[in-house]
Amino acid sequence: MTEAKMTERCQEMKEQKQKMKEDAKAQDAQLTEELANMNRAPEDKKMGLMAAVVTHMAEQRIAMDARKAEMEEKMMKHMMQHMQIGKESMSQCPMMQDMGEKSGDAQKEQK
Repeated sequence: MTEAKMTERCQEMKEQKQKMKEDAKAQDAQLTEELANMNRAPEDKKMGLMAAVVTHMAEQRIAMDARKAEMEEKMMKHMMQHMQIGKESMSQCPMMQDMGEKSGDAQKEQK
């Protein structure tokens, strides 16, 4: 695989990860709205709305867990491709650079 093709794949992976984060935020906003509607509802409607919220949360969680597992598998394959190209290839990967920044931020927070 060429370095240019690998860089393209790196960018695709980064975009997929960002899209997953955005989707999770949108789901959280939707659930927040559903919870507010449930809490404002008359007592005789709350149980039905609560069941709908719990069902929706479970469906979202199952779908997101499957999506994360698929993404992790793709990430492992992606990292293996970097290793086949060479060590310097991995250090140039935007995904690895993001991970390095996050671990650096976590270390700063611990201090």
